[in-house]
Amino acid sequence: MKKRLKLAGWLGLILVGVAFDGWSYCVRRSAERRYFAECLFSREEARRVQQYFVIFTQGIIPARLPFGALLQESGIDPSTALRLVASAQNVFDLRHVRAGNRFAVGRSVLGELRAVRYWIDPERVLNIALHDNEIHSEIESIPSQTFIVGVAGGVHGSLFEGVLDAGEKPELALRLADIFGWDLDFYTDPRPGDTFRAVVEKKRLANGDMISYGRILAAEYVNGDRTFQAVLFHDPSGNPAYYTPEGKSMKKAFLHSPLKFAAPITSHFSASRFHPILKEYRPHLGIDYAAPVGTPVQAIGDGRVIFAGPKGGAGNLIEIRHANDYTTYYMHLSRILVKAGERVQQGQRIGLVGMTGLATGPHLDFRVQKHGQFVNFLRLPLPPAEPVAKSAWPEFCAARDSALTQMREASSQREAALATIASPAASGQTAVSSKQ
Repeated sequence: MKKRLKLAGWLGLILVGVAFDGWSYCVRRSAERRYFAECLFSREEARRVQQYFVIFTQGIIPARLPFGALLQESGIDPSTALRLVASAQNVFDLRHVRAGNRFAVGRSVLGELRAVRYWIDPERVLNIALHDNEIHSEIESIPSQTFIVGVAGGVHGSLFEGVLDAGEKPELALRLADIFGWDLDFYTDPRPGDTFRAVVEKKRLANGDMISYGRILAAEYVNGDRTFQAVLFHDPSGNPAYYTPEGKSMKKAFLHSPLKFAAPITSHFSASRFHPILKEYRPHLGIDYAAPVGTPVQAIGDGRVIFAGPKGGAGNLIEIRHANDYTTYYMHLSRILVKAGERVQQGQRIGLVGMTGLATGPHLDFRVQKHGQFVNFLRLPLPPAEPVAKSAWPEFCAARDSALTQMREASSQREAALATIASPAASGQTAVSSKQ
């Protein structure tokens, strides 16, 4: 009996040992399988990283450097750079690459070239991708959202400064000057105490950064005791256009000035003026605007260029023929941006201020001829364009009322916000006074 019990005990121990060895073998095999699986995963992950993971090195486009030369300076061999340029040229004219914009070169972890990116503007990026020795180029849109906001501010010096003081970008000042440029000369008319308001679309990236302004739905400029309001609508051809609340076109046949921003008038239209160079009295049949060399000059109205080039004492000169037998002259330019025979539009940049010809300093000598006779531009009535058509009046009234309501509400919200910011200080002063 004892022998049987002893034998059974040994058999039990043997079975336990066998079971343990089996379990240990299973655990070991499972661990080995996991190890080999992790090795395979790591190798596959490394392969994916090498193939798909791209490290971008960013830079800024320098001045006067062709795109192909820029790629070579970034470490791309000449033959590959030529292929990248040829591919990109199919979707974007590389002559329009601008100094100061961002670009980036992307490489794999092993240093192999994978992509080149160029930011055309805040809303578009040129992407040149390489894969299996093939190159594909496309222009990608950068996602953004559009918000309608109210903007308001005061003018203490110029509209440009007032817009900056309101926390906005210079672009908005240019846009407002374009809207009111037929009624106001933003060189001479702004005065301390003027105010402006606008309802404008702002485009923002996903991170909240503003990239540009969209449409200005309504705008107002108060110049002393004069108030100018503009509402966005469309002209009879369906193109965007601004009108007064009464339906009159803001656009005139001519702009109020051949320049956009503050340039003092150094010489007026006169039948007898002492010429600073010729040292004699003679007629001065134009208006002299003092401005730095390189200041953009704009066509005051639609027309055709009938002369563009140097002409004696006028220096570099542009002559534009307009409707109703008007001709405008832009003299002493440092650079001419149009050519004879070319059609130009109102507000188009046609040249740059200079001091060519008989000039003692940089300025624009601007002249207007009507029916062959020179006239004083500052006293010239500027006829308006067509008003809102009667058939479009109900649609215009709806757009006008909505836009002006938004502008009033936005202005009220801004004033309330400013009052809220100021109120803690005011309430603190009241509390101190009551304790005293």
